[in-house]
Amino acid sequence: MNFKIKQVAVLGSGVMGAQIACHFANIGIKVLLLDIAPKELDEKEIKLGLDLNHPKVRNRITNQLFVRTLKLKPNPLYKKAFAKRVSLGNLDDDLPKIAGCDWIIEVVIENLNIKKSLYEKIELYRKENTLITSNTSGIPIQILTQDRSENFKQFFCGTHFFNPPRYLKLLEIIPTKETKQEVIDFLSYYGERYLGKSVIECKDTPAFIANRIGIYSMMSVVHLMEKMGFSIQEMDKLTGIIIGRPKSATFRTCDVVGLDTLVFVAQNLQKVLVHDESKDTFLVPESVQKMMALKWFGSKTKQGFYKKVKGEDGQSEILSLNLDTFEYQAQQKLKIPEFEKAKALPSLTDRIRSLITGESKINQFYQKLFFGLFAYISHRIPEITDDLYKIDEAMCAGFAWEIGPFEIWDSLGLEKTVPKMEKLGMKPAAWIYDMMKNKTSFYQLQKGNSQFYDISSKTHKTIPGSEQFISLKNIRSNQTIWKNEACSVINLGDGVLNLEFHTKMNTIGSEIIQGINKAIELTEENHQALIISNEGDNFSAGANIGLVFMLAIEQEYEELDMVVKTFQNTMLKLKYASFPVIAAPHNMALGGGCEVTMHCDKVIAHAETYIGLVELGVGIIPAGGGSKEFALRLSNEMQTDDVRINRFKDKFLTIGQAKVSTSAHEAFDLGYLRKDVDEIVISRKHQLKYAKQSALLMLERGYTPPIPPKDITVLGKEGLSLVYSGADGMQVGNFISEYDKHLSIELGKILSGGELNEPTLVSENYLLNLERKAFIKLCQQKKTLERMQSLLQKGKILRN
Repeated sequence: MNFKIKQVAVLGSGVMGAQIACHFANIGIKVLLLDIAPKELDEKEIKLGLDLNHPKVRNRITNQLFVRTLKLKPNPLYKKAFAKRVSLGNLDDDLPKIAGCDWIIEVVIENLNIKKSLYEKIELYRKENTLITSNTSGIPIQILTQDRSENFKQFFCGTHFFNPPRYLKLLEIIPTKETKQEVIDFLSYYGERYLGKSVIECKDTPAFIANRIGIYSMMSVVHLMEKMGFSIQEMDKLTGIIIGRPKSATFRTCDVVGLDTLVFVAQNLQKVLVHDESKDTFLVPESVQKMMALKWFGSKTKQGFYKKVKGEDGQSEILSLNLDTFEYQAQQKLKIPEFEKAKALPSLTDRIRSLITGESKINQFYQKLFFGLFAYISHRIPEITDDLYKIDEAMCAGFAWEIGPFEIWDSLGLEKTVPKMEKLGMKPAAWIYDMMKNKTSFYQLQKGNSQFYDISSKTHKTIPGSEQFISLKNIRSNQTIWKNEACSVINLGDGVLNLEFHTKMNTIGSEIIQGINKAIELTEENHQALIISNEGDNFSAGANIGLVFMLAIEQEYEELDMVVKTFQNTMLKLKYASFPVIAAPHNMALGGGCEVTMHCDKVIAHAETYIGLVELGVGIIPAGGGSKEFALRLSNEMQTDDVRINRFKDKFLTIGQAKVSTSAHEAFDLGYLRKDVDEIVISRKHQLKYAKQSALLMLERGYTPPIPPKDITVLGKEGLSLVYSGADGMQVGNFISEYDKHLSIELGKILSGGELNEPTLVSENYLLNLERKAFIKLCQQKKTLERMQSLLQKGKILRN
């Protein structure tokens, strides 16, 4: 069927419903958000003399919940203005409007009778063949549509979004026996391409896939903590980033999600999982039951496993709960030798291997944690899914694990782990022993495609859909044509190369500059286009400030000048290459990383791109061409005298306040991305393939490199007067320091073109020289070095 989604109805405006509505608004869809009408007036409505029939009263619950959602941090919307795409109403008066919607999503309270009653009303107004789905995570999908029409059943399934829907990428689709295959196929396609989700089709089993495994894992940590005598703080140190899980680890995550939510799911699973060999893992310990009785649920009740307090000095402090005394205590500086040893290893799988190797208390904890998890996931097939890759993808997309449990198990080896698991009474499922006989693995690479072990056929099969996108991980070993320690040049085929950074947080140093120049050279020789993208956590956190600090502190100013000039020249080579150059940033693209994108012909940004020139926060100015590019873009935008000062002010404040976009959409407003040139993609999986297609399209249209401009309009003293007056006012008001005022003026001189008596036409090289001289001048300032040193010591900027 040819489904077209123009308007979506979301029924239920609570925590999930309103955020789901926001995410549809993010992608440009009109949304109808409805909730119940109030049964009684509140105090404010009584004072205003309103009655229950007044429109403001009728929509009060939806309005209040939606306003509360818009205040969430991080924000559920890419841009505040997108809230206008959501229309609010109530289920009594506005339900007939669902007749004009293409997809109806039910997100009301987890109560079977309430859901069934709502479905009966929906059936009165829903157009035939309209998609209808439920976000339930606790009620079997199959029983929801009892007594509904055949058409309702055929177009119905579960669509389980994860909280927060904008940021967590998992979407579980749970069909019923009656759901049409074309409905499943469309929702999978739409979820991935339009909503940017990792879409997993699940069986209709308790908690589906991610929550089943995720809650098991969290409860395992709780029980191991009690049995082995660890503290909450120790557990969070041991179950966070070090093993590829979120920084919030176990108990901070629980505080954010809500202990009541975790306990509700765990108790429900313990009750319904009659045949689960590990069902006792879902039993809630007495200590947690006591917390429930005290209503210490976490963030929502201001205390849980952690509590934020203010000390006598007015500074905030986070205390952790001692489960023996039930008192909150100051957190300790923990030094765990096994942790420190593993931390030094660059590879996650190497860290885990180190942590489970040995007989210490820490080693034994990790053995029980991982071996128990391995056994558990092996027994869940075919119960919750027939395909092991779905478990890995669900945990990565739904719980933000860096790699999935089967991939971890692969890296450790079945032959080495299974005997140890048996010793601990954690015997895996029978099919694992079949794999061991065949000496095979869970995953393998075949012709650049990732394949998984299919249990029923005992062969490896290509992961469905993986052939539709480009994975650098899958082609890196065979298609790398040049590399150094910091980056690699990979052949994407069709004459297109990709430059991939792989330093810590993809910071830019001399080796990446070398790599950019080499990629340009290789493309010039034998290829047609260059893309700059990577699969790290961030596109690039910026230039290596540690190197700048070292040269500045040693007063090697000539060498520092050469380093900056080399960076600038490299950016110009990118900009004026004879072939298309496309940047495909994601997550952080800061400082030098931002400057790289600003010198490419086109940017294909992932929607979650946080881009900005942040150098003033370090005590310097952007000198890799970022300030120059803002002056150039300002010149292009200046059309009339009455707006040019306003445009100058906007550009100045963006760099001066080190503004970073909270999304790629906001990056257009800040001037980091260009309207009618740069583009946004929602699907991170498909970003690189789309960037490649864009490069090929540019070639097909007949690519001509840009001509270096020599007519950049700068305002001279007209712009500088605004900078001086603004900086003076900010300092007098104690909003900025004397040194910040100095930084502002140095930046203003670059954007204004210096102390020119009138608006003047200048070249890029003129502006780059101003940039570089200001940068070197600032690096000779004591205040700059003090600020750099302080940030380096605090770890807020990277040393290498």
